[in-house]
Amino acid sequence: MLKPLESKALSNQEFKSIVVDLENKLLASDNPLVVKGNSETFPLTHSFSEGVYIREMSMRQGGLVIGKIHNKSHTWFLMKGSIIVANENGVEKYTAPTYVNAISGAKRVIQALEDSVFINVHPNPDNITDITELENLLTCDSYEEYKEFKDKNTKI
Repeated sequence: MLKPLESKALSNQEFKSIVVDLENKLLASDNPLVVKGNSETFPLTHSFSEGVYIREMSMRQGGLVIGKIHNKSHTWFLMKGSIIVANENGVEKYTAPTYVNAISGAKRVIQALEDSVFINVHPNPDNITDITELENLLTCDSYEEYKEFKDKNTKI
C-alpha cells in the first residue's frame, strides 16, 4: 500500500526511476491480476462535449494504476471512494468528492483504498472521438518522450 511520506522525500529523479521500474515489471508480468488497459477490473468509459474529452475509470478497492504522462495540465475528479496518489511531488490521500488540477509531465501511481470512481477531464479543441488518437495526443509513454514533446512545443 502507498503510504504518505513521513521522513525523507524522494527526489524527482528517484521517483521517476522507481515508478518506471515498477511499471515495467508489472507490464511484463503474466499475473492475471495485473490489468493492462481497459478491463472488467478497471472499466473505462469515454464521453465528449464541445471541446472536452472525459475519461472515467472505476477502480476496485486495492487496485493499483500507473498512469501515463500527460502532455498538458488537466483536471481530475474523484467522484466516489478514497484513493492515494503518488507522483513526483509526494503522496496524497483524497476522499470523494474532490478535484485536483494536475500538472503536465507528471506520472501518477493511484491506489484505491475503497471502490472509487476517478474522472480525467481533458481539452479536446478538435473534438476528436478516436480514443487511440486522443491518447497519442494527450499522453506520453516515457519521460524521454515527454521531454521531446515539451522541447518541440515550447514557444520561444
